Amino acid sequence: MRQLTFSQAVLEAQMEEMEKDQHVFIIGEDVAKMGSAFGQCAGLYDRFGPNRVFNMPVAESGYANFGVGAAMAGKRPIVEMQFADFIVYAFDAVGNQGPKQRYMSGGELSVPMTIRAPQGAGFGAAAQHSQCVEAWFMNFPGLKIVMPSNPHDAKGLLKTAIQDNDPVLFLEHKQLLGMKGDVPEGEYTIPLGQASVVREGKDVTIIALQAMVYPALEAATELADEGIDVEIIDPRSLIPLDKKTLAQSVKKTGRVIIVHEAPKRGGFGGEISAVISEEFFPHLKAPIKRLGAANIPLPFGMPEQYCLPNKVLITECVKELMNPK
Repeated sequence: MRQLTFSQAVLEAQMEEMEKDQHVFIIGEDVAKMGSAFGQCAGLYDRFGPNRVFNMPVAESGYANFGVGAAMAGKRPIVEMQFADFIVYAFDAVGNQGPKQRYMSGGELSVPMTIRAPQGAGFGAAAQHSQCVEAWFMNFPGLKIVMPSNPHDAKGLLKTAIQDNDPVLFLEHKQLLGMKGDVPEGEYTIPLGQASVVREGKDVTIIALQAMVYPALEAATELADEGIDVEIIDPRSLIPLDKKTLAQSVKKTGRVIIVHEAPKRGGFGGEISAVISEEFFPHLKAPIKRLGAANIPLPFGMPEQYCLPNKVLITECVKELMNPK
């Protein structure tokens, strides 16, 4: 099977959807001739022209709300944020306007808008360019949130997001954009709300979001040498959340660790923990553990790595669950 980078998979998904549907267009900062800051739109301007790929002013609130209006008028905009951190300027559009229009219009209007945003650490870009923002938007009914961890899922989930009739926040981890992986040729989509069992195991379930899948896999490999069999679940989409796959894993292992790159306080791990506690508590053999970033602004440069969950912390957490004091 051919290999594409994560960024190329995003590019290909957009290209295919734009070829199929003339209502799909892309707006953002430097998305036209530059092709996005990380290449996710490279060549689309030359292929589709300035009426379907065009730059907007450095005014995220303005162009995100433009996207909402265009979607209500029958278009399918892809709104790119150059960095996910900048969505704070577009909070009204992404959380307060787009997700509410279907309900407020009694089903007469829909907002088929995809908001793409690179998030996360790994580039040493400091506190205002390195955050994972998924938890900021969890409290907005009507908004769907997608977080792929590999090129295959990125393409399939992005195509689904673009075809969806409601707003979808599609978060791309910057550290993964250059990662290569198998991507089938031809048309395929991945349903939202369908988690992936990245690794099967029977002793402990690790629910890992996005880039945290990979230190979790490293930890699982080392722990296997010590006789501890780790299962790893990648939710892929947070809203909707695949409770069925989580339930099957929890019932099998009885032990759960949730790992995400965003700070532990207020992070999505708390929501997953609550769901498991409320719905699957009888199957737990030990308290649920959560791992997240330190509760500080991420520092500039390589010191950021000391603030994030890693293989060592995950390994120690698994051992604590298996051998409580």
